[in-house]
Amino acid sequence: MKTIRELLQLCLLCAAVLQPATSGAQPVVKVAAGIYHTLFLKSDGSLWVMGYNVYGQLGDGTYNNTNRPEQIVAGGVTAIAAGGNHSLFLKSDGSLWAMGKNYYGQLGLGTFYTSPPFGISHPVQIVASNVTAIAAGGEHSLFLKSDGSLWAMGYNGDGELGDGAYVNSARPERIVTSGVTAIAAGHSHSLFLKSDGSLWVMGWNGQGALGDGTYNNTDQPEMIVAGGVTAIAAGVSYSLFLKSDGSLWAMGNNVYGQLGDDTYLNTNQPEQIVASGVTAIAGYNQSLFLKSDGSLWGMGFNWYGQLGDGTSGINNQTNRPEQIVTGGVTAIAAGEDHSLFLKSDGSLWGMGDSSYGQLGEGAYNHTNPPQQIVAGPPDYGYNQISIQLVSGNVILSYVGLAGTNYVLDRSFSLSQANWMPQATNPAGADGVLVFTNTPDATTNNFWRVRSVP
Repeated sequence: MKTIRELLQLCLLCAAVLQPATSGAQPVVKVAAGIYHTLFLKSDGSLWVMGYNVYGQLGDGTYNNTNRPEQIVAGGVTAIAAGGNHSLFLKSDGSLWAMGKNYYGQLGLGTFYTSPPFGISHPVQIVASNVTAIAAGGEHSLFLKSDGSLWAMGYNGDGELGDGAYVNSARPERIVTSGVTAIAAGHSHSLFLKSDGSLWVMGWNGQGALGDGTYNNTDQPEMIVAGGVTAIAAGVSYSLFLKSDGSLWAMGNNVYGQLGDDTYLNTNQPEQIVASGVTAIAGYNQSLFLKSDGSLWGMGFNWYGQLGDGTSGINNQTNRPEQIVTGGVTAIAAGEDHSLFLKSDGSLWGMGDSSYGQLGEGAYNHTNPPQQIVAGPPDYGYNQISIQLVSGNVILSYVGLAGTNYVLDRSFSLSQANWMPQATNPAGADGVLVFTNTPDATTNNFWRVRSVP
């Protein structure tokens, strides 16, 4: 086996031609869960869906449920959010798209869909550009623009839009002019972070989800924590957040033990649940979190096995964090009765209720251990160079990240390197770039492969 330097010295470029590898599996990179439906993205930017579709929230042009993953958009999608019965996604051009239930104006189309089927079954563009983040609540939606402004639309009966009124809005309205960096939408309340790490809240507070020491709703943003908050999640009448030290905090509804504080008592003030090491959070009626070692933990409602601990039923909920997966988990999502997570190999896993096909496993069954829904791609390994002789030519094969642009450079010397780009191509579906070259022993050539924007 030749070293990379020896291999590159052999190769004199006559044509740098991308020969895409076979399509193969794409790793799943993002996942979102609504009440009874699921969205996920693959590394090629394709959007996939499964589950409940009575309001058209799957965006496939029908109102039919599906228990298998179905591709809706072929590429270019960068972010996803699943609400109660509606869905949002962003494209790489910063445009915001929506589909599903619009009874309260949560899609931001300017109208209220008050007649059956109460929604729209195909993606519709809402904002043309400059959207950077999205969140979908029970019946409302939030998004951020590149200037740090916060916008909202939909149901506002509990003040969750934060516009100083309790009137539903069918069009996006600006709530905060700048400085917002993260958003989360619960069933009837909203959270956001500012660039100084402060946590702000608005909406329903009947069980203390706003954490302001009261049980009073508010229709205007209210600061709860002055700084140091790095991540937020909103469930059904409760909230979770992380601080910069990796600590996990919670407040609000705790009837199922979802706060993880060893009680079933609601609290209207933030309380620390885990002291350190937490990196990601998600919640609905069950709470999920990841630790820095890639382990997955859960607590709360477990009627359908959504905690994935091998049990189910009302008597098997837990009010303390329990470890579900020991390592390798990279992302999480919590729906009403189902939970999802990604592993580092790009595979998608689910557990809990699948009565509407939201787990995408091809059936309509519950499962209480985690079940693989989408397999990760074959492990080709990254940043590898290999050589193959074909009809006297040298095939220079580079394995990188799928869809990433790579350039092949040449220099006639390493002591005074003058790297000249020869070709730029994106890696194929399996991350493979193949360059065809002709060896020339009389010429001292050096080659390198590097990623470029």
